[in-house]
Amino acid sequence: MRFVETIKNIWTIEELRKRILVTLLLVLVYRLGCYVVLPGISPADLDALSKFTNKSGLMQLLDMFSGGAFSQASIFALGIMPYITASIMIQLLGMVLPSFQKMQREGESGRQKLNQYTRYLTVVILLLQGPAYLVNIQFQVNAATQGAASAGLGFWTGAYLTVILAAGSMFIMWLGERITDRGIGNGISFIILVGIIARLPEALTYEFISRLPGSTGSQGGLIMFVVEIILLFAVTVGAVLLVQGTRKVPVQYAKRIVGNRQYGGARQYIPLKVNAAGVMPIIFAQAIMFIPITLSGFGSQDQGSGFFAAFSDINGFWYNLVYFLMIVAFTYFYTAITVRPTQMAEDMKRNNGFIPGVKPGKATAEYLDSIMSRITLPGSLFLGIVAILPAFARFFGISQNFAQFFGGTSLLILVGVVLDTLQQIESHLMMHHYDGLMKEGKIKGRTTGSAY
Repeated sequence: MRFVETIKNIWTIEELRKRILVTLLLVLVYRLGCYVVLPGISPADLDALSKFTNKSGLMQLLDMFSGGAFSQASIFALGIMPYITASIMIQLLGMVLPSFQKMQREGESGRQKLNQYTRYLTVVILLLQGPAYLVNIQFQVNAATQGAASAGLGFWTGAYLTVILAAGSMFIMWLGERITDRGIGNGISFIILVGIIARLPEALTYEFISRLPGSTGSQGGLIMFVVEIILLFAVTVGAVLLVQGTRKVPVQYAKRIVGNRQYGGARQYIPLKVNAAGVMPIIFAQAIMFIPITLSGFGSQDQGSGFFAAFSDINGFWYNLVYFLMIVAFTYFYTAITVRPTQMAEDMKRNNGFIPGVKPGKATAEYLDSIMSRITLPGSLFLGIVAILPAFARFFGISQNFAQFFGGTSLLILVGVVLDTLQQIESHLMMHHYDGLMKEGKIKGRTTGSAY
């Protein structure tokens, strides 16, 4: 009954109702676009591409991020990942180039300039990834059909298909921005979430059928399937705890007497999150791990060797080791640029606040920085372990389709984005004096403003 009452309250708030409807409408447009096939691609081409994608673990991962558009040769096939890659590059430039650092400090005007540069860089990346994707289609279709399919692409055909692919990804980016402005949640994150969820029913069904007695390669039967679901639930709970975990630092505000009134004197807390970077390290690391595939033109992994073979096998040792280390490094990197102890210490000092037992100013900044360093280490390690769990799931015989949801990128993004969206809905409810989504406590989303 409480759930029904909450839904009624959500529908009663006009602004929240409009935001949810706008979000659903834009998501519907995105999902329809995932099934609009590129001109000149025949059903035989699609069948060959789908078979190749299902064989390759990394291609399945790319397909998941695009919501199935990759294997459908859709106009949205390149998805939102080129924009993510461009965002990473711009943020890295902000660490080394003074001009970009200056724009980061200019507030809203600087942010708009950086967003514009990110869009320009996204177009450049799309113009590189588009031909690589088309070469992949041509190669895999010809290999599967011994040249019988119609995958031959001339220069001008490839050029205008590249433009279509680039326009499709830019349109997805525009949809994400509209969701952020007029919908609910972070638009880019929400589009990634929708792409992941769209693949879940098919993966769950495939795993269930594969565990039925008499199925090819069936091991453990339905009991094993139940065990998998229980373990998946346990990993999900761990991911939620990771996202929600905080270290509360007490802050005391000095008393001030103004006229006949007393101000301050209250004790509050600064919630420092164990995983302040949210899902960003996962997406950053995943985008970087896609680069070898892009540079090699999405070549055949069965014939690959050396560097390409090692970093194309998402279940391999070297891929997961580098992936784990990159997640740990990106967690520290993103925490450093989003959580600024010096700024927090200055704000506390300006408002007559102090941490009991710690001097205001530089000592407070060093104290907060030491706490963040201590809680970020276990947070980053746990984040990395959860991210590589799909490789362990594959080791124990779980199908590739379902293993991608058994922890890893998909689960962490799903948990982070869902909690962030629910927090925004709860904020609207509390603002209009309705009960929140939970009977006790609050939903704590990410502290970062961007989640893509």
